[in-house]
Amino acid sequence: MTPDLHLRSYDRVHWGDRHDFAQLVLPVHGEVVLDIEERRGRLDPLHGALVAPGAWHAQSSPGANDSLIVDVNGAAFDDGPWQRLLERPFVTLGPAARKLVEFMGLMARETGPHCAPPRSLVQGWVPLLLDTLSLDAPRATSRLAALLARIEAAPSLAWSTESMARAANLSVSRLHALFREELDSTPHAWLLGCRLDCARGMLTDSARSVADIAIACGFSDQASLTRAMRRVFDTTPAAYRRSAQEKPPKPQ
Repeated sequence: MTPDLHLRSYDRVHWGDRHDFAQLVLPVHGEVVLDIEERRGRLDPLHGALVAPGAWHAQSSPGANDSLIVDVNGAAFDDGPWQRLLERPFVTLGPAARKLVEFMGLMARETGPHCAPPRSLVQGWVPLLLDTLSLDAPRATSRLAALLARIEAAPSLAWSTESMARAANLSVSRLHALFREELDSTPHAWLLGCRLDCARGMLTDSARSVADIAIACGFSDQASLTRAMRRVFDTTPAAYRRSAQEKPPKPQ
């Protein structure tokens, strides 16, 4: 099968599916909640997912959204560098991948909701995107793996590039080099994303106050969290919580 691409929107209803091809879910606007075989991820223009062939999955969204849905022949992942993408279905999109998604999102909007971009364009774009995602995926032997796990477990600590470097037994310059090489990011940008992921999860799954959540996730105060969410997601903590109050039903 040749790659197939659609621009799709989801509502609060949890639509489940299973198919013999792989599927990329790449939001270009808004947020999508995606369940893949008992694992749940929140996708947005900074985070995408690759559903393996045969995997049960279901998508829904708490608000307005648009996503590129790309169907890819499962045989493309049988060997080679793309194979390891199936090991971690939820992926953080680096700058290069985001540019590719933004480009195809614009093309999809220009062709209209009932048409797809030219097939020849999609056929050239999909391998380039998969190559980019494969290069962005953290290596199993990552020098940063232990450090990232420590930060994710305690994002509220006063992490700085200096304290990160000490925790990883690296110089600050080497820390920056590894973040750029393995994650295509900076320590500060990755830390912000980690803290925002923490805050979004707590806003959705707990009744704690926004001020408490801000401190628990490493922000100096509620205003700092609000500024970060406005800048990255164009929303506020209170608005995000309201939009996520009606959770989609768990799959049976």
